[in-house]
Amino acid sequence: MEMSYTNRKHLHLPAALVCINYRTLAAIAVVGSALTIFYYLGLPVNRNVFPPNILEFNRLRNKITKPLSDEAKPQWTWICSNEKCERTTAKENLDLVSLPTCNALCSSAVIWPKPTGQLKLSNTVLPLNFHFTLEISTSPSKEVSEHLQKAFFLFEQDLSKYKKVQKQPDSMYAVYSLLISVSVKGDKDPRLRLNTDESYEIYVAPSKRGDVIEVTVSAKSFCGARHGFETLSQLIWFDPYNDSLLMIDTAVVKDKPSFHYRGLLLDTARNYFPVSDILRTIDAMAATKLNTFHWHAVDTQSFPLKLNSTMKLAKYGAYGSSSVYTRDDVQTIVSHARLRGIRVVIEIDAPGHVGSAWNWGPKEGLGDLAYCIENEPWWKYCGEPPCGQLNPHNPHVLNILENIYTEIIQLTGVDDVFHLGGDEVTQRCWTEHLPECVNKPLCATDDAWIDFVHKAYKALERANGGKAPNLTMVWSSRLTKWPYLKTQRKFAIQFWDLMDSQDMLMLLMKGFRLVLSHAYPLYLDCGFGSWRSDGESHCGNYVKWQDIYNNPPYTPNTLHIVGGEACLWSEQVGPTDLDGRLWPRGAAFGEKMWTHPKLYANESVKLRLDVHRSRLVARGIRAGPIFPRWCSENPYKCI
Repeated sequence: MEMSYTNRKHLHLPAALVCINYRTLAAIAVVGSALTIFYYLGLPVNRNVFPPNILEFNRLRNKITKPLSDEAKPQWTWICSNEKCERTTAKENLDLVSLPTCNALCSSAVIWPKPTGQLKLSNTVLPLNFHFTLEISTSPSKEVSEHLQKAFFLFEQDLSKYKKVQKQPDSMYAVYSLLISVSVKGDKDPRLRLNTDESYEIYVAPSKRGDVIEVTVSAKSFCGARHGFETLSQLIWFDPYNDSLLMIDTAVVKDKPSFHYRGLLLDTARNYFPVSDILRTIDAMAATKLNTFHWHAVDTQSFPLKLNSTMKLAKYGAYGSSSVYTRDDVQTIVSHARLRGIRVVIEIDAPGHVGSAWNWGPKEGLGDLAYCIENEPWWKYCGEPPCGQLNPHNPHVLNILENIYTEIIQLTGVDDVFHLGGDEVTQRCWTEHLPECVNKPLCATDDAWIDFVHKAYKALERANGGKAPNLTMVWSSRLTKWPYLKTQRKFAIQFWDLMDSQDMLMLLMKGFRLVLSHAYPLYLDCGFGSWRSDGESHCGNYVKWQDIYNNPPYTPNTLHIVGGEACLWSEQVGPTDLDGRLWPRGAAFGEKMWTHPKLYANESVKLRLDVHRSRLVARGIRAGPIFPRWCSENPYKCI
């Protein structure tokens, strides 16, 4: 795409300033254009001095607006020195530069996660109005076009949050509108699939036609184009000193993810989260380019999923009628996620981790659907109270699961990824109840477990129209160790043990596909002590964002690693502190999975994460700070 700076309205100035002094502004235009030309030719640009368009824009703004009172005058301004923003006292209003603008132009701390391909950003900006236009130049299907239009509306919504603080644009200086042309050449299906190409390219340049910034977004799928919208939104920010929306005026971004599966697990069984919390979590995932919401919907404590096929499970297992997710709720969450390039994977853990939701079988003439429900003392029968395991020999159990699987696939529209659970089955429960183990204290129950998992797999095949999902996942367990590996080839393993585990290396060596969820450093619930009577925490110390970023999601054999997933189990987290537990740590994980950086969390990473955290807060995500505000205002002095 041609990067032309000619034929601009208002003397061709980079900031489209009003023509007050022709000679002065013409000189500024020449300097601004020269800086941009140097940048794209690869010649050195002095980034220690802000480009004239910012300073002139500030001066003009100050001239045409009402003088500020002493109380309202900014206390600080930021100066770019050696590509670092330095805070200094604001002695006068003429050359004030805000921290967001300084970070964008001096440190280029704007895009998270960092693109994996070509990245070129100019150090000049243009002021924007809120007139955004979408043109779909190429689309492979009507459904993709509809999704693009809705995703563009979400892009507008994110930026419209700044309207609450922006003043009405002054008519004495020009502001630019934004024209976005999107081209999708490839996948007709807007859904995220395992083989979806999520790459995208962005070209930004001022138009020859007037006060318009033209953006071209090219992708091979809807999901790629949606990621392009997200990156584009990060090139735009609100400048509090000018009360204006600003945008980097020229950019080239070529980007694609390093891993196909970039997940976040939320457990809604231990504690219930309102639908609004889940939707907000998905919004933050999209801002960080995570693509899989793993919904651990049910567990021993509660079964809040109210499905038509098995309404008794929620009736007996939910905390109450106000703590359930209806089919409409699920569809709302799925639609919300799909427009953001995210799949929803609902896990119904089995045969372990079940509770009173399954305690109605005898009343209905179906026999025992589960054993050991709320047995005491609990620590003899399960890892945490209350206990319960499905009856692996009751055929009604498999029929119920098949109906659940059918409904989940129908609701989510995800038929190529599924999670069967398969976590933490204890032997004691089954040895006391299975006929083959009665009066045999040393009876091994692993064969019953293996048999059940394979029957559940067959039930899933039938639920999915005769074909099992390409990525059918189970948790790592005794069954994913030797000698059971040879019977488990069709499964992908979500591996939660330590990174240096010999079991993981064995799985990779045997060709198993893995999704990595190491308890350290990817369990975000760790570090809050024990809530159980044994007094021990189940997963150790608090995981810092640096721990996540500095521990690479790769091993010597990365061929079979599909991706990774950070997990938030909810024994000690609820709606009041959800956002702070997830973000910005989840964002650090997002860059690890998208960019796959080999470097540690250095100064630049910390600054960019702080900027992204501020962006999340501006969008309504209650992300926790990574250091005191003083450190944000004095970049690099706390690093």
